[in-house]
Amino acid sequence: MALGKQAKVLTDKQCRIVLRHLEESRYPVRDKVMFLLSIKAGLRAKEIASITWAMVTDANGNVSDHIALPNTASKGKGGGRTIPLNSDLKSALIDHQSRLGDKAVPQAHIIHSEREKIKGMAVGSITVWFHRLYAGMGFDGCSSHSGRRTFITKAAHKITEAGGSLRDIQQLAGHSDLSTTQRYIEGSSQAKVKVVDLI
Repeated sequence: MALGKQAKVLTDKQCRIVLRHLEESRYPVRDKVMFLLSIKAGLRAKEIASITWAMVTDANGNVSDHIALPNTASKGKGGGRTIPLNSDLKSALIDHQSRLGDKAVPQAHIIHSEREKIKGMAVGSITVWFHRLYAGMGFDGCSSHSGRRTFITKAAHKITEAGGSLRDIQQLAGHSDLSTTQRYIEGSSQAKVKVVDLI
C-alpha cells in the first residue's frame, strides 16, 4: 500500500464496536480471529491469507505464545518474523482451533472460506472483507491496512513503558527500514502536550 494516503488508525472504541458486530456474523469465531490478526499482531492481508496452524502451534499442536511467520508468508526476503501472541488473539485462536477440530491440521490455513478449508482465503478476498466490514460500519478511510497501522501506532506509543525502542516495533512490523515504520505511526496530540510539560 502506498504511504501517501494511509489507512486510518482505529480507535479503541471502534475496535470494540467491530468485535461486538462480529459476534453476530455468519462465522463469528473465524471473523474475530481475522480482525485480531490485523489489530493485535499487525499482519498484512497477504500474511493473514498465508498464515497456517503450523505457524501458531507447538510440537504438540497446541496454540503457542507466538506467531512464527516465515518470509514466504510475508513480503519475501525480510518480512518474516516472530510476533508474541496477544492474549485476546491467543484465546480466539484456541477457540477457533477447538471448533475446527481435526480440520485444524498444521498445513491448513487459519483463515479460510466456506469452500476452501485447507487452501484458505485469497488475499483479494481478505482485502474485500475488511473493506466491506469498515464501509458497513461507516468507518471512512479504513481498509485492511488499518489494523496494521493501529497495531504499529499503539505499539510505538507503549514500547518505552515496556523498556523497548522503535527498533523493536520495526522488527514486529517486519519492515527492513526504520523510516518505513516511522511513517506508519500516527502522532498523538495528548502525548505531545505531556512530553512538553516534562521538559
